[in-house]
Amino acid sequence: MTKTLLAALVICSAMFAYSQNTASTNQAPAAAPQAAPATTASPSATTAAEGADQSKAVDRVQAASDVVNEIMSAPDKGIPMEVMGSAQCVAVVPSMLKGGFIFGGRYGRGVASCRTPKGWSAPAFFTVKGGSFGFQVGGQAVDLIMLVMNEKGMRNLLSSKFQVGADASAAAGPVGRHAEGSTDWKMRAEILTYSRARGVFAGISLNGAVVKQDKTSTREFYGRMVPFRTSLTGEIQAPEGARPLMVSLSKFATEAAR
Repeated sequence: MTKTLLAALVICSAMFAYSQNTASTNQAPAAAPQAAPATTASPSATTAAEGADQSKAVDRVQAASDVVNEIMSAPDKGIPMEVMGSAQCVAVVPSMLKGGFIFGGRYGRGVASCRTPKGWSAPAFFTVKGGSFGFQVGGQAVDLIMLVMNEKGMRNLLSSKFQVGADASAAAGPVGRHAEGSTDWKMRAEILTYSRARGVFAGISLNGAVVKQDKTSTREFYGRMVPFRTSLTGEIQAPEGARPLMVSLSKFATEAAR
């Protein structure tokens, strides 16, 4: 009897162990964690980024207008009215960076506008790089103005890329209320150049600098690519953001014509 009972217990234990093993084998594996869905920039975020880029270009136009106003308003230290009145195009680089002690490289982003039968043109954005000039101490930011004085100089500007001193002749422009003492400025250069650093304004040489279209800023401002010739010859209507510079140039051109 005892042997029979022991045998029965052994058989029951074996069957229980077998059933537990089978249950664990057939149990469904745990579901793998789902990957987080990929995120994409929302339309509002994209629009905000584009608006910020356009704001940089608009700010540059405003800064260029401020430079023109400040320099032309300086008594006896600005660009002579007859020089400004003869300029076919005006190009301004606010806070251009330069460096070096005797000679130094420079880089800046600027805005240009030209006379058209309907007034001053929509702005064209450009960069100026390279070259060296004069005596300078340390790295500092300067404001730069280039006046394109004749048709040949204007053609170089409309080409979207030229080298100052090679493709277009340039000279330091006269400074003062009037320019009678240096009347040769009318014939000696296609471009007259000026700079202002630490409150000091003077004519300056830019020979060797390369001026070319700033395509990034152009797209930021207009929302598309606009060739130099299209904007500077008046073939495109100026956006509202161009108004500060156009108003400043019109103001001083009118005063010079009196």
